[in-house]
This record gives sequence, structure tokens and C-alpha cells, in this order.
Amino acid sequence: MKEQPVRIAQLSCGPEHSGVQKEIYDAAAMVNAEMFFPDVTLADIRRSYDEFGLEARSGDLKLAIARAMALVEGSVEADAVFIATCFRCSEAAIVRNELRRYIHENSDLPVVSYSFTERTTSGTLLTRMEALTTIARRRALLAREKQVGTTLGVDSGSSTTKAVVMQDNEIIGTGWTPTIEVIKSAETAMESAFSEAGLKIGDMEAIGTTGYGRFLVGKNIGADLIQEELTVNSKGAVYLADRQHGEATVIDIGGMDNKAISVQDGIPGTFTMGGICAGASGRFLEMTAKRIGVDITELGAIAMKGNSKEVPMNSYCIVFGTQSLVNALAEGHSKEDVAAAACRSVAEQVFEQQLQEVDIKEPVIMVGGTSLIEGLVKEMGMLLQTDIVVPHHSQYIGSVGSALLSSGFIRGE
Repeated sequence: MKEQPVRIAQLSCGPEHSGVQKEIYDAAAMVNAEMFFPDVTLADIRRSYDEFGLEARSGDLKLAIARAMALVEGSVEADAVFIATCFRCSEAAIVRNELRRYIHENSDLPVVSYSFTERTTSGTLLTRMEALTTIARRRALLAREKQVGTTLGVDSGSSTTKAVVMQDNEIIGTGWTPTIEVIKSAETAMESAFSEAGLKIGDMEAIGTTGYGRFLVGKNIGADLIQEELTVNSKGAVYLADRQHGEATVIDIGGMDNKAISVQDGIPGTFTMGGICAGASGRFLEMTAKRIGVDITELGAIAMKGNSKEVPMNSYCIVFGTQSLVNALAEGHSKEDVAAAACRSVAEQVFEQQLQEVDIKEPVIMVGGTSLIEGLVKEMGMLLQTDIVVPHHSQYIGSVGSALLSSGFIRGE
């Protein structure tokens, strides 16, 4: 029997005029979701404009506010909400954030907000749509708190591939390798994890994959669960940090994009991913390490010795960011100060680009390979004025989440 489509309510301004609406529909169709615009009356629009307390000049934004209130009040039913506005519009950004917060605080609906450009494609939107449908369809799976049996999780990321073997809620094997050829890198990581665990792939009772190469790797090894990284990483984060109950915020600064996720009792509520340019990613930190002549694993310790305020650096673009690095070194700044400034720059951009799209709730949990860069964690903590939690095995977050969730597919579970 074919699964019913997930009904996603769209609150937006501008995608029809920019050519992005078709991309939204295409992305939703890929995950068996149905986009719809909540029906409201002119009286609803007038009432919501008065009651919501936020003035908006745009008619489309006024309509979005009325639709949001209809969803919260229950006059319109939906499984999830997608809020989309133009990247260039400051008024739309304010309304988008307020609607996201309003829906999150007054309903159980999962929400993702997104600022699009004319170049936004269905591929760009796919992971967000997949996460929304996963939360709507698989709340029971995402609520799992313990791993059972013997399972394998593989995270095929843009920069590195990780593998974890778990057995009865314990991590017994790990593997890590650079992502070069997707299948071969996955095999290398799995071999390391199996070797440490003293097991082989035939001993696995269930397998899960995530990351950019999840479909290719999942098909190759016969995975039971092939899942986008937003839900998987949030689950792995709260599991490793022992924060499966209550609120938390998960930050994952990756090699190509970043994720910020607001989690309630282990289930994502609001989330965002992406970024304007690689100047806000782990790739920029790799280039910084190369420029000052150290390994990326040394960058964090060096940054801890520097003063980030000594070097001006905050470019969205990785090209101009690299130019700032070159200029700073040419001016005689120490590699410690340059390393600290690079960490500060990435933290500030993640704060500006991603963390405005979610409600920051403590504890704040940093995961992924960049969470091992102490200087970055320090700068993020200073920006948010809180102590950042970096759990043990934080670099294996996607693999752990995959191994944990895939145990729900063991027969008898």
C-alpha cells in the first residue's frame, strides 16, 4: 500500500515571481510530500494583522501571517510547515523568523525556514524536505533513546567518511577516512570500525547511512535506513551528550555546509542548513591551517593561544577570506592570532546565517569534526555567552545517529 503524502503548509513571499516555486514542488515530490497554501479569508488576514503585532507592508507577508495563525489555531491541518522568503528582503527575514518562532512555540508542527535566491534548486531544498517528512512520519523512530542489538552506521560526508559499530547501546568500533571515492572511502571506514569491534558486516543486524553519499553507500551495502543528516545528527548529538529529554540546540559546522537544529525531547523542532558561502564552513578552517603551515588537527590549540580581535576578518566568501589571511600574515600578525581570527570569523558567520533561524536553547551542543577545533568552540561560546557541550565521539555524530536509529529496523523491535 502506497504511503500517504506528507502535507506541508507553505508560508512564503516571492517564490512564484523568482521561478523557485517549481523547485519547491519538485523537491517535495521527491520525498512524497504535498505542498499546499492554507486557505484563509480576507477577514482572517485583517484580524491576524491586528493580533499578531507585526506590521508588514507586503501583501504576501500579511497573507503568510494569517496562514500561520490558521495553522496554530487548528482551522487548517498540516503535517509540517515550510517558510520561504527572498534572501534580499530584510522585512521578509523579520517576518520569517517571527513566524517560525510563533509556530514552534504554539504547536507541535516541525518547521523549516529558508531564504531563497533565483538560483535555488530542488536539489538544494531536498534535504530540508526530507527532514520535514521524516519528522512527520517517523516520530516514534526518532524518539528512540537506546540502541539495541548490533548495528552499523555510516556517514558519507563531503570531507570525511565515518563508520560506527554499536552493540547494546555501546560504541564498540569506529572508522574515519577522507572522502575521495564514495564507495571506497565507506569501505575503508567500515573496515576500521569492524576491526576495532572484532566483527564483520555479516554480524550486523541492521545498517543505517547518512550524509551526501547516503544513497550510493546505502544501496551498495544494503542499508535498512537511508536518512538525511538533519534528523540523524540531532538524534546522535542528544544521545552522546545525554540530553535526550528537554530542550537543546545542535550546531554542526561541516566541510561544505552548516546545520543548526532546535531539539525537543530528541526530536527536531526547527532547523536550518546551508550558508551563503564556504567562508563560514570547515573548508575555510582547512585552508587557514594550510596557509599557516599546520595540520588541521593543530589549528584549534594554536587558536587558543591567539587573540581573535587582533586581526580583522569576516568575509562570507572563502576567496576574500583567504585574501584576509594572506594580508594578515603579510602585515606581521602571528599565526596564533590569525588562527583565532579565522575561528572567530566562522563562528560569527554561522551565528549570522544559521543561528538566527532557530531558537537557541541551552545546552548548546557542537558536533562534527570541527567541534574538535578548540578555538572554534571557544569563539562560539563567547558569541552565545554559554558553555558549549562537545560530547565524546562528537566527530562520529552522523554514524552514531544512523546506528542508533537503524536498530529500530531489527526484526522483533
